[in-house]
Amino acid sequence: MRHGGRFALGLALGILTVTAAEAAPSLAGKARLEPVAFADLAGWDGDDHAAAFAAFLRTCKALAEEKAPLRPAREPEAPLVAVCRRALAAGPLSGAEARRFFETHFRPAAVVPLSGEGFLTGYYEPEFSGSRVPDGTYRVPLLARPDDLVTVAQGETLPGLDPGFQAARRTGRGYEPYPDRAAIEDGALGDRARPVVFLREPGEAFIIHVQGSARIRLPDGSVLRVAYAGRNGHPYTSIGRLLVQRGEMDLETMTLEKLLGWLRENPEKARSLMRENRSYIFFREADELSPEDGPVGGAGVPLTPGRSLAVDRSLWSYGLPVWLDGRMPVALDRTEPLQRLMIAQDTGSAIVGPARGDFFVGSGEEAGTRAGLLRHPVRFVVFQPVPSP
Repeated sequence: MRHGGRFALGLALGILTVTAAEAAPSLAGKARLEPVAFADLAGWDGDDHAAAFAAFLRTCKALAEEKAPLRPAREPEAPLVAVCRRALAAGPLSGAEARRFFETHFRPAAVVPLSGEGFLTGYYEPEFSGSRVPDGTYRVPLLARPDDLVTVAQGETLPGLDPGFQAARRTGRGYEPYPDRAAIEDGALGDRARPVVFLREPGEAFIIHVQGSARIRLPDGSVLRVAYAGRNGHPYTSIGRLLVQRGEMDLETMTLEKLLGWLRENPEKARSLMRENRSYIFFREADELSPEDGPVGGAGVPLTPGRSLAVDRSLWSYGLPVWLDGRMPVALDRTEPLQRLMIAQDTGSAIVGPARGDFFVGSGEEAGTRAGLLRHPVRFVVFQPVPSP
């Protein structure tokens, strides 16, 4: 939304800077947890607990089956897995039953950053037109994962590779950094650059790289789903932030439509700008998804609009319920209360820090508009599983 999962659309538009130190797999020096009561969660009584529980069950199935996530993540703690097994045994629950389940098996704790405050952005699944074969209209490829790409697991290092790299290229001499965006676009992968599908514009491909998934409507009317399959490991740079810094756009009025319009109207400048983001994403055809499914998140399960949250995978386990309390934008100048239980099901290289999240809005143009508006402070409350007696 997610590079390395999802990159927040708010980050694509440019609003946040994080440091490498924030990615350490510990809350020490970053935040403290303050226990709170369910009665103190504003809006808890009115939430759709059944919807949150249904999303929770999806991740629980993967955790209980010990299914490996798509992207390296913090190992789920035994108490969370135990609660998941009880949830699976209970099956689908009504709203009242789901509420009792959460209140019985979890204890809320507010995440209080030692500096700054909680921050939430939004991401979505784009939908664009495309073709399986190139022609005069569709000429910009989304590439499949190359066979020489090695993903570096969280906390792992490879011989001869800088610890900051999250992927590498396997060669006869060992490992080396993978080519960056500019080199890949210039043909550095050779025959390993296998297209999955072709799009009309480089800006559309870039947005899909930012989001990590897409629906591609083909000329015959069918829809091809693409999902994240890997990244080249180079750091992400927000082109939206660069445009704001250079005076090309104003942050307060920047939207996805304006960003795509600028990229379309300034092709040469856009090409150079996008290459400043050295990160590059590879894709696969997600033919296992049904039309009603959301895209596949980092936990390996389809995302649920309005319930799936991308988190810092080095700090929080997939499947962890997280209560959000803040504001949700419905227009540039209008917001509504956001008080909702989310489930950690995804991640992203830019989603870094203990009180940092990316809210999955949904699929299509309208979802993209709303996702682009979401870059707001929010209170994070994690639900800590109660150990079995």
